[in-house]
Amino acid sequence: MEFKAKEIAEILSGTVEGDPEVTVSTFARIENGKPGAVCFFANPKYEHYVYECNASIILVNNSFEPSQPVRATMVRVENAYSAVAQLLDYVTAKKRSYKRHRGMRSRYFFSTKFGKKVYVGDFAYVGRRTRVGDYTKIYENVYVGDDVTIGHNCILYPGVRIYPGMKIGNNVIIHANAVIGSDGFGFAPQDDGTYKKIEHNGIVIIEDDVEIGANTTIDKSQIESTIIRKGVKIDNLCQIAHNVEVGENTVMAAQTGIAGSSKIGKHCVIGGQVGIAGHLTVADNTSFSAQSGLISNIKTPGQAYMGTPAFALRDFLRSYAVFRQQGKK
Repeated sequence: MEFKAKEIAEILSGTVEGDPEVTVSTFARIENGKPGAVCFFANPKYEHYVYECNASIILVNNSFEPSQPVRATMVRVENAYSAVAQLLDYVTAKKRSYKRHRGMRSRYFFSTKFGKKVYVGDFAYVGRRTRVGDYTKIYENVYVGDDVTIGHNCILYPGVRIYPGMKIGNNVIIHANAVIGSDGFGFAPQDDGTYKKIEHNGIVIIEDDVEIGANTTIDKSQIESTIIRKGVKIDNLCQIAHNVEVGENTVMAAQTGIAGSSKIGKHCVIGGQVGIAGHLTVADNTSFSAQSGLISNIKTPGQAYMGTPAFALRDFLRSYAVFRQQGKK
């Protein structure tokens, strides 16, 4: 779906600063802005991206005063964060269709493409234009939405839910009742104290050789993709929020939660009940002991962390010896 800057301004009750005829067809985060994309700028710490990115259109607050020339066309609005939520709402409403189908023992359509020797169990649903690779097993009561791609030799155990448009690689195992592609936890605060839901139009990409535990949830992004890289192993009852990227061959134990837009490096080891705050970066080969809580970036690879807030394991153990002594007094 394509929009001109002047159309976006009309939808959002904004004003155009630049070329009103410039056209966009996709959304992007401001740090990944590219021609043909619309981004938004609301957080002051991302201001340098306004001058660096190649997006065609950037939504900015009316109060924003650029300190350098801006290449993109700006659409000025009262609140850029709320405005992108409104624009996502508009796009979603245009895309969404409310079609109902009668249930059957299993259901799929002429436009669904299956590879060789695919198994589809009773009461499974596979949506329109979905592609399923060779030797994949879709067990009973699985839901696979429209326009999903599933690779070869995958296993989807009973009760798995894959929302429309998601992309699953080869040799992926998804255990019972996992949910891939649910909306992220995104709400824009309003002047009256209420919260407006931000529509999520992105997807989840799961690369090859990934295993996902039972009852784990991986949220789709607002724009662009939540990405689980090749070889990642995720235990049961984990929560991966929108826009997160988990690096290759990282493993995480049960009840881990990763908040939105954090980037986890390669070959990390994450213990049970670890919590990682949003918008953080974790270096490669980092390990976390169980119940650690991370609130700041980790830039040095190969370190171990423990505690809440998490800090270097060696320092934590020294500190713990002091804690114990204090407790005996």
